[in-house]
This record gives sequence, C-alpha cells and structure tokens, in this order.
Amino acid sequence: MSEETTAYGAGHGGFPLPGVRMRARDPDEPHRASTPLELFFDLCFVVAVSQAGSRLVHALADGHPAHGITGYLLVFFAIWWAWVNFSWFASAYDTDDVLYRIATLVQIAGVLVLAAGVPRAFDHADFGIAVVGYLIMRVVLTLQWLRAAHSETGAARTTALRYAAGLVVVQIGWVVLLLLPHAAWQWGFVPMAAADLSVPAFAEHHHRTHWHPHHIAERYGLFTIIMLGETVAAATVAVQSAVDESAALGELLPIAAGGLVIVFSAYWIYFAVPIHEHLVSNRQAFLWGYGHYLVFGSAAAIGAGIEVTVEQVTGHADIPAVAAAAAATVPTALFLLTVSLLHTRHFKRGAAQQAVLPVSVPLVLATTFAGHWAVPLAGLVTAATVAVGSGLAHREPGTAGPTASA
Repeated sequence: MSEETTAYGAGHGGFPLPGVRMRARDPDEPHRASTPLELFFDLCFVVAVSQAGSRLVHALADGHPAHGITGYLLVFFAIWWAWVNFSWFASAYDTDDVLYRIATLVQIAGVLVLAAGVPRAFDHADFGIAVVGYLIMRVVLTLQWLRAAHSETGAARTTALRYAAGLVVVQIGWVVLLLLPHAAWQWGFVPMAAADLSVPAFAEHHHRTHWHPHHIAERYGLFTIIMLGETVAAATVAVQSAVDESAALGELLPIAAGGLVIVFSAYWIYFAVPIHEHLVSNRQAFLWGYGHYLVFGSAAAIGAGIEVTVEQVTGHADIPAVAAAAAATVPTALFLLTVSLLHTRHFKRGAAQQAVLPVSVPLVLATTFAGHWAVPLAGLVTAATVAVGSGLAHREPGTAGPTASA
C-alpha cells in the first residue's frame, strides 16, 4: 500500500487497516471536498436541530418567549459546538481508515443521544441525557486527538496533546456541573461554555492545525443549507395547514410563499461570495467560525418562527399577531446582520454594496408590525435585497464572483 493510500484511505484508492499513522492532510490539497461520511454526520444533526426548533415553537406559541429563547440558545450551543469540534478536526486529520470511520460512527451515536436529551433539557432544564451524548462524542474526539499526537512530532504533536487535554478538562467540568444542584446551571453554563470555546485558541496558540480553507468553507456552507432546510420544512407545514384549514387559506398561503422567498434569498446571500479566500489564518477563521453560532441558530429559528405565525393564524397559539410575526422577522434580521458582518462584507466594494444588508435589517424588523402579513413582506424585503445587491455587484468591477450580491 502506498504512502498516499495509507494517509488518506478509501477516498484515495484504498482502505487502510487499523494501526496506520494518522497523517495530517495538506492544507493546500487541490479539489478537497466534503466526504460522504461527513455528510452522513451532518445529516444526523437534523434530528437534534429539529427537536430544538420544535420546542422553540411550542414555547413561543404558548406565550413563554423568555423560556423558549433561553432554552433554544443553550441547546443549540451544544448542537453547534459538537458539530464544530468534529468538522475542524476532520479538516486536518480525515484519514478515512477503519479506526477513523468507527470513531466517527460512535460520535454519530453520541449525536443521537444528545438529540434524545433535547426535550428534557429544553422543557425541564434536565441536561443529563444531553451531557451523556456530549460525553460520548468528546471521549471519542479526545482519542482521535491522541492518535494524531502519536503520529505527529514537534509543535504539531504539542497542539494535538493540548487539544486532548483541553477536551478532558472541559468535559470533566461539564460532568461536575451536572452533578451539582440544579441551580448551578444558572451561573455555571456561561463560564463552562467560555472554557469550551477557548480550547482551540489554547491548543493552536503556537502551531496551527492543517485545516483546509476551501474544505471548511464548504462544510459550513453545507450545514447552513441544513439549517435553511428547517425553514423549508416550516413552509411546507404552512402549506399543509392551508389545505387543512381552508377558512384561513388567504392568510396562510402568503405566509408559506413568504417563507420560501426568505429561505431562497438567505441561500443566495450566503453563497454569494468565495469565503475560503478570506480564511487565511486562525484569527480570521476562528472569528468567522465562532460567529456562525448566530448564523446557524438564526437560520434554523426562521423556520420555527414561520411555524409560530401559522399556529397563530389558525388559532392554535394564543399570542398577539405582532408577537407571532416577530418570531419570524427577528431571526431573519439576525441572519442578514450576522452574514453581513462575518461573511459578505469582506468582498464588497464601495459604500453602496456595503450598505445593502445593513439597510435590509431594520426594514425586515419593520415588517413585524404588519402582523399576519409580516412574513410575506419580509420575503419581499429579502428578495429586493438580493436584486439590489446583484445589480450593484454587476455594476462594480472587481467584485468577487459572478454571483456576488447583497
């Protein structure tokens, strides 16, 4: 078996046996793309995201926005950070051999346990099952980093060992927090989350891992599509409700259409720029990657908001029309704002292009006061944002990419 096959496994013409070295991938490797195993891993997160979105809908529809938003933010953090940890490791060390595949499949099992624990975590702040799922994923990821350290030398070995040590310390902290009285979560979650987020910076302080800019950009783009898929599902629910509740047909169909326009526009805006060209160092990449907590969370929450508006129109949610509308317009505005700040602004030329998304944010928020018509109006605003951005991009020479817009 050749050295290249040993390093990269089935994707390069072979399937290495356990025990081979875990070589780092080349960060300049041409044609690097997401693997079927990574796509399978992402697909399993749909269950967890759907659970979180469903609980958010129920909380908002029942008139408990504080509980719903807080629970959603906490649960989504666990979902998002578990995905981030796997994705960045895979970008640097995806050997696709037997041990790597088994380890990834075990992590998928951890994802499903985490998803099973979402309802209890959301409804009763009982994080026991969710932490067990997290523990499964983290133990396996720690072993992966130790395997990488065994295969590396010098600074790369130190970085891998730092990752393993950081994961162990933080996971012990989560378990201890779980064993403390219930009130401990109120003051302990934020410090523990901050500690968790600091592990990559601690590990890569002196040596960057071999993550691949184009691969990371594609991985985040694919996960964004999954989050937007939750909004497509919500629009489908609206159409189904329109058929079942014919009395409200005139109000539900515009909501369904508006929701589809929002998600189509969000897709267009996010993929308008070649973001991998911006990811040239850990400083840019980490800020961009961490900020996607808001991008992913808001994208998925748009779907939950559309479902809330449908429930309000059909009389299944006893909340004002403006409150229901805000459930959809606020995450839409947040998505536009965060994508602008983290993603698209690096490729815009001139004040006019830079202003398109920021200007659209208050316009989307203003549609909230239209009540039942908020979602279709927000759809019109996002569609106009794409149209104006595309027009300006074609007028301004030097704008990155033929589809650069917004």
